[in-house]
Amino acid sequence: MIGRVASVTDPGRKRRRNEDAFVCEPPLFAVADGVGGAHAGEVASRLAAAALKETQPEAPGGEERLVGLIQEANRRVYDRSHEDPSASGMGTTITVALVEDGNVSFGHVGDSRAYLIRDGELEQLTEDHSLVAELMRSGKLSPEEAETHPQRSVITRALGTDPDVDIDTFTIAAQPEDVYLICSDGLSSMVSGEEILGLVKEHREDMERAARALVQAANKGGGEDNITVVTFEIADDGAHDGETREQAVPAEAMDEAQPEEEDTLTEADAVPVVDTMVLSTDEIQAQVDADRKVERRKRSRRVLVWFVVLLLVAAAAALLVWKLLD
Repeated sequence: MIGRVASVTDPGRKRRRNEDAFVCEPPLFAVADGVGGAHAGEVASRLAAAALKETQPEAPGGEERLVGLIQEANRRVYDRSHEDPSASGMGTTITVALVEDGNVSFGHVGDSRAYLIRDGELEQLTEDHSLVAELMRSGKLSPEEAETHPQRSVITRALGTDPDVDIDTFTIAAQPEDVYLICSDGLSSMVSGEEILGLVKEHREDMERAARALVQAANKGGGEDNITVVTFEIADDGAHDGETREQAVPAEAMDEAQPEEEDTLTEADAVPVVDTMVLSTDEIQAQVDADRKVERRKRSRRVLVWFVVLLLVAAAAALLVWKLLD
């Protein structure tokens, strides 16, 4: 039922380390994007990925099985963050897909994404657990404002921040020729849905090439974050025999598509790591209230400025009239 699959990960152009991790072991697929200072984000994402690989039960279970896997991953990250002072406060997003019995079940925490390409159209399957997404859903922020919002990297849910985690789960009835794509926000924040669809269509017969093209597009768009893509197709039983490809982007492949002066930064480059933040619901409301206060202060200053300008204009007009009548 599972056809060709591929996975590619790349640090991007602005980060010194790759804090993403992935699982590409049919019928299980996942992407984790670590958050936290120092090397903690890298530790969190790899702990979560290892938990998925090591605790897969034999019996099918769909969404219930995914909840168990993700809760185990959450427990491992949470315990490590409390046992190791250097990992304190770390966390990770996780988006997991499980293919079984003609269905694709998903478990999702954070702002990594899952997409479905079916009948030539792209659909975003997951909802981002992020500050800007919450503000957009509540009507307080437009999509255009969200693209440039200063807190767009703030997430509201992650593995490892609490003993238990709230997990979004859902199941899609699979169809032949479906293409499912899971990615970290290093792709989705740099490449539009329309461009993602176009590149997958262009390289539809070579999933590995399609995944590499998406990473290249994200780097061309700025490469602000680590980029990870895991993709798989649904085929008729026996088609392609579940061929699996997982890798980091080969240097020679990237060199063919990108100018030398755009090389990704290495550990030697003195560029600070920009960490994603995790906010609770109360903290989100506090942030919204703070933004409102700032906006009110700005409006008050604008009103005061206009009042002073009107006073000056009125004074100038009065002086002019007085001189004319004198």
